[in-house]
Amino acid sequence: MSSPCYKFTVNNAHEAASVIRERLGEHARVLSVRTVEPTGLRGLWASPKIEVIAAMDAPVAVAAASPVGASLLATSDEVASPVAPEPAPAPRAVVQSPRRLITSLSPNARPELAPLLRRSGFSEAIMVRLEKSPVWASLQEMPLHRALVETGRYLRRVAGNRRQAAPLTRAAFFGPAGTGRTTALCKWLGAEVSRRARIGHVVTAEFDQPMSRGPLPVFCEALGVPVAHFPASTRPATPGGFVYFDLPALSLRDPEANAPLAAFLDREQITERVLVLNAAYGHAALRAGYARGRELGATHVVFTHLDELSQWGRLWDYLIDGGLEPLFLSTGSSLTGECDEEVFEALTRRTLPVGDESAADGSDDSGEDAA
Repeated sequence: MSSPCYKFTVNNAHEAASVIRERLGEHARVLSVRTVEPTGLRGLWASPKIEVIAAMDAPVAVAAASPVGASLLATSDEVASPVAPEPAPAPRAVVQSPRRLITSLSPNARPELAPLLRRSGFSEAIMVRLEKSPVWASLQEMPLHRALVETGRYLRRVAGNRRQAAPLTRAAFFGPAGTGRTTALCKWLGAEVSRRARIGHVVTAEFDQPMSRGPLPVFCEALGVPVAHFPASTRPATPGGFVYFDLPALSLRDPEANAPLAAFLDREQITERVLVLNAAYGHAALRAGYARGRELGATHVVFTHLDELSQWGRLWDYLIDGGLEPLFLSTGSSLTGECDEEVFEALTRRTLPVGDESAADGSDDSGEDAA
């Protein structure tokens, strides 16, 4: 008898894994995965979807005399809702959010705050800063849920303790290849025109070799934003208007290759410089991109591809550094939406359970029990 098959469409791989675990259980088997591109004009606005076909196999009966090891080899290593009461599985070795870590612990366990934060993705640099902070001693004495909330509040105070930046008027978007800098510019243009009702134009520039502009010209035409190729006017055409620049990729390996980019920014007196970085890159590549951006006088930063990143904790390193003003976080590949301009709040939500602040404020006893 063939196993029943189920087809569903989701936004990303993490959502697919969650749906399979929650709806099909531990015996689910993925048969097919394919990308579904939006058609027609929706391709300018919508992100690609993922179509998944999965089958739910019947559980294999195991003889009573079978060793425990054989039973473990026959099951999936994905966390899933058990179909029958079973002993609680051992904690997984992967990085998880503090909220899930707490709920997965034994009721009699009382984990310490520092190991919990490390397991949820916080870097050693951030941990050292926290442990040397004046609030660390009090955090250690709090119930765990309360301590996590207060940690989030402290990090937001430290990262957000800066002068309020003025709205962008003449800003260049640049970054390493593969970071989605043109898509980031499109997202920002969509917010400027649709939400803030601003007007302006875009200037594209090429230096040593031609580069593809992708969907930028068509997208700008849909928004009613003129696009000009340099040499063109690099000043706002109307009072209060904007000029944004779409520039070639910077080089991570050869600083001298970035000389034309640096010369253009200085010659045109572009003081607002938005560095676009792919948050899904490895630590070394991300650090190198950040350093190159600082060398080129970056003033703002955008992190992209966050939908591909399961843990956002390491981004605190770049925000607490305080050198660059975070502009927004990009959580998808569509040209509009899927970006969060409340950067500190978004990062805190993803790394610490700030959503439970009211519960933590009013139920310390329950926090003790949960810890």
